[in-house]
This record gives sequence, structure tokens and C-alpha cells, in this order.
Amino acid sequence: MDVPKLTPEMLAGFPPSAVELIQQLLAVIQLQAAKIAELEEKLSQNSHNSSKPPSSDGLAVKPSPPKSATGKKPGGQPGHSKQSRTLIPTVECHRMIPCFPAVRRNCSKPLAGNDPNPLRFQVTELPPVKPEVTEYQRHRLVCACGFSNCGPLPTGVTGQDGPRLRAWVVLLTGRYRMSKENAANLTGDVFGVSLSAGQVCSVEAGAGRMLQPVADEILAAARRSASNIDETSMGRGRWLWVMVTAVGTAFQIVTGRNREELLNLIGDNDVRVLTSDRHSLYSRLWSGQHQLCWAHLRRDFQAMIDRNNDGSEVGRELLMLSDELFGLWKRVRDGTLTKKAFASKMTRPGVFRTRLDAALKQGLAGGCAKTRGTCGQLIEREASLFRFAFNDGVEPTNNAAERAIRHGVIWRKQSHGPKSESGAAYLANIWSVVETCRQQGRRVWDFLAECFNAAQTGQPLPRLVTPVPQLQAA
Repeated sequence: MDVPKLTPEMLAGFPPSAVELIQQLLAVIQLQAAKIAELEEKLSQNSHNSSKPPSSDGLAVKPSPPKSATGKKPGGQPGHSKQSRTLIPTVECHRMIPCFPAVRRNCSKPLAGNDPNPLRFQVTELPPVKPEVTEYQRHRLVCACGFSNCGPLPTGVTGQDGPRLRAWVVLLTGRYRMSKENAANLTGDVFGVSLSAGQVCSVEAGAGRMLQPVADEILAAARRSASNIDETSMGRGRWLWVMVTAVGTAFQIVTGRNREELLNLIGDNDVRVLTSDRHSLYSRLWSGQHQLCWAHLRRDFQAMIDRNNDGSEVGRELLMLSDELFGLWKRVRDGTLTKKAFASKMTRPGVFRTRLDAALKQGLAGGCAKTRGTCGQLIEREASLFRFAFNDGVEPTNNAAERAIRHGVIWRKQSHGPKSESGAAYLANIWSVVETCRQQGRRVWDFLAECFNAAQTGQPLPRLVTPVPQLQAA
């Protein structure tokens, strides 16, 4: 909205008091116009041009256009690779039943012999589950002096639940986001073991304390590798932080979303590359090894377009350049373009990086304040746009962290955040273990059972990552 300007000639016929009033009213109109434009932009924000989740998009947001029909029938197409259950070794089967043909197909004469390479077909069944219950009978004996003596439980026997049962409960609540009541009910339905919600809480608290050393090792190992970082609210004044690396994923639930908590998470290793969005929290990283997420930048470019002002053309150019970048990066990932060739395309004079710089400078010189601000920041941090092209193990997006933190977001929506410090510690530790096991292809239930068994017998806990060597004091 353009506010009209009054020339001295137009104001010459008015008394000074009227001129002053008109100027005040024009200033108010200008402020209101800016406020209206800001509110209209907020109303038009959606998952395509901001960090809002797709679930918040209203009916006014047009969904992606449907794909045109291919004319093919639903399901697997001719020539696709067959997806079937992997056969286990014959020696691991509970029984093997040979199947012989009785007679020949064409002449009906009897057949004899063995096929050295028979066709294998396996049927998997779940057996009826009956828990193993061990009863300890503690005898009370009275000595001659009249005192009663009770036999102690064997070393390591604590509580009514064994390691695999406790690991099962933790798996249900930590991995599959079940409520405590549902976890107790499912345990009763599947195993016939009676549990209460209070017992589930007790198992969780013990697991949180037990898994702390494992989670600490994951965090220490993650601090030595290129990382994707993200954070989200967990309700009740708490925040969930995640750091995803090739060796493991570390979660932390803390009471702040500030620079101090960021530094507590990432440590002091300034050599590795850290990937994040453009939140001001990560401003400390801009002078170091920092990679900005191009997926978030695409939303910023789309927001420039949606403002429908003189910055929209710049937004279209930047969005087109990001499409080009992702197209080339897809070729790097599928092996049709080397990373060295990709880096050359990014930096060669007159090609991608030069065009990007020209578009950002055009936005910086434009009339839209928000487009100028975004372009100015990207020009200052231009090196943080291309760290991934020159560093191994670094992606152009922060998608890995966003995928990992999604589990916590869904849990928060179901449970409204942890209600205690021990609950927050349990969630952070179990999620670190679950996600790292998934990355390594390990069965979470088995690993948790090993941890509970080791803790019960006083043995060292199993490890998911190599521990960081501790410096010896002089």
C-alpha cells in the first residue's frame, strides 16, 4: 500500500495546525499499512513457505497437483524386483519336512531318490507364549537364641521383572510410543503377565538411569562427526534437541532453547561441519564450519514469491537455482556425477555460484525489506551454503535431524511432554539408543535386554559406539 505524499504547494492553503494533523495521520496510516502487510503475510504462511508443519495447512492451501494417471494397474509392475521374506538357514528351523512327488506327472510311475537342491518354502508361526517364572522360597529359620533368620535372595535378583520383560516394556513406551496403560495391557494380552501403569513407570525410571552411560557415549561420539541439529518444544518448559551423525543419534531434553544448551549439545569440536536451519540460535556457527539447510531456504524463496511484490522475481530465480542444485546432487547420490565434478559446477566462474550471487545482490537492492534481509544474511554466510560440496558426509539439507525429531514431536502431541526430570532423562536416553540401534541395524529389544542383564549381574553395559578416550590427569 502506497501512502500518498503531500507537496508544499498542496499544504500552502491549510493552517499550520491542520498541516500538522494531516502529517500525523499520514504517519499513522503508514504504520498501519506496514502492520497489515505483516499480518497478511503471517496469514498466508504454510508448510511451503515457512517452517510450519503440513498438518497445520488449512483448506485454503492448495495441495500438490495429483499425478497424471499412467494407465497401469495398481501394485507391482512387470520386471520389478520381488519382495519376499528372507529364508533362514535350514538348521535354524524348528522342523524340516521333506515333500516328495508320489508319481511321475505324465506316466504315473513311482519315483524315488532325493533332490540335492530342493525348492525351499518356509512357514513362520508364532508359538504360544508362556512366561518363565522362577520362584525363590526364602526360608525363615529360628535359632536357639530365639532370633528369626530369613534366607537372602541370590545376588542380582531385584524386583519381579526379568531383563527381557523390562526391555519389552521399555521398547513399547520408548520405541512405539505406547501409553503406560496400553503397554501394561499389551503385555498381559501377549504374555499373560500382569502389570500396572505404576510398574511401567518404575521400569522406565530404572531404564533411564541404566542407559545414561550408553547415551553419554553416543553423545561423545556424535560430537566428533559431521552433524545435523534441530530442536523443538516438548511442553512444560522443556525443549528436545537432537544431533544426528553417521555413527549415532543423540537426544537431549533440557529446560532451555538458548546458546548455552546448544553449546552443551555440540561440544567444542570446531573442525566438523554442523548443518541446521537459519534460526538465530545457530549464529555462533556462521563463522565456523556451518552448513545451512537448503530445504529451509526453499521455503524462504517461496515466501519471497508469495509476497507478490518486487522481490517475487528474485524468489523465483532463487527457487529455480535450488531446483538445479538438488537435481545435480541427486546425480551425486545415484553415482552418475562425481562429487568433485559437482563442486566444480558449484564454483566455476559464470556458472551456479555466480548466478546465485547475482540473484542475492538483486534481492538486496530491491524494495522489499524482508527479501533484502534474507538476501543480506545469505550473502554474509555464502560459504555456509556450500560446505556440503567440499566435505565428506555432509548433506545439503537438515532432513536427517527433522526425521529423527519427528518421533519426539508425535510423542509430545500424545502425552503433552514429560512430567518429571526422570521422565525427561528416560525419553532422551531411550530415544538415543533406539535411533542409534536403527542406524546400525541392531535389534533394539535384544540390546535393551543385554543392558538390563548386565546391570542386574554387575557386568559392564554393552556399547553402541566406541567410547572417547579419557585424558589422564598429570
